Amino acid sequence: MAPKLYYHPLSSFCQKALIAFYESGVSFDPVFLNLGDDEAAATLRALWPVARFPVLRDEERGHTVAEATVIIEYIDTVLSADRRLLPSDPAIAWKARMWDRFFDLYIHVPMQQIVGDALRPAGAKDPAGVAQAEAQITQAFGMIEHEMAGRTWWMGDDYGLVDCTASPPLFYANTVMPIDRSMKNLAGYFDRLMARPSYARVLREAQPHFDLFPLAPKPQLPKEAA
Repeated sequence: MAPKLYYHPLSSFCQKALIAFYESGVSFDPVFLNLGDDEAAATLRALWPVARFPVLRDEERGHTVAEATVIIEYIDTVLSADRRLLPSDPAIAWKARMWDRFFDLYIHVPMQQIVGDALRPAGAKDPAGVAQAEAQITQAFGMIEHEMAGRTWWMGDDYGLVDCTASPPLFYANTVMPIDRSMKNLAGYFDRLMARPSYARVLREAQPHFDLFPLAPKPQLPKEAA
């Protein structure tokens, strides 16, 4: 029995889990949830009362697995992936986990803060919070430009956890704060991430939902993913 992934294709954190499944070769059953629907929201709360996705339910083993990074580790270690996304060497694995946190905390979260502010009513906007989020992303872009000098993927020559994590927040961040193409290391890394077949597939599946994105311009499917 294949595990079920409860998700929405527009969600950046759900995209992170989807990339890992497509990279790993592990079979799963996708369960689309529109949390604007009361029944769908109740389904997710029954699995994970926090009601945030993605959530993986592995009935065969009796496990409910929440949070995208943990789902990726579960794919690697429990579901017997054809190829691992986490380095097997503990001396390197901690670095991958650190940079996974970097992309989640310093690009993913501030990007979502900017997008979330667009959903607020006129009297409840947080311009100071948006400015702070934009400054955080700008700083993170500079760090990526420095770190990616001479590299193909984040940890070297092999695509792995950090690259999987980096793809969705960079895609959406580039929509709200376009990457400066003069930052050649960052721009080149972004282009490689967008062209990766696993993420190109994720973006094609998300494309029908791009109109739900609350900011203009709407996300555009990169030509590499078309």
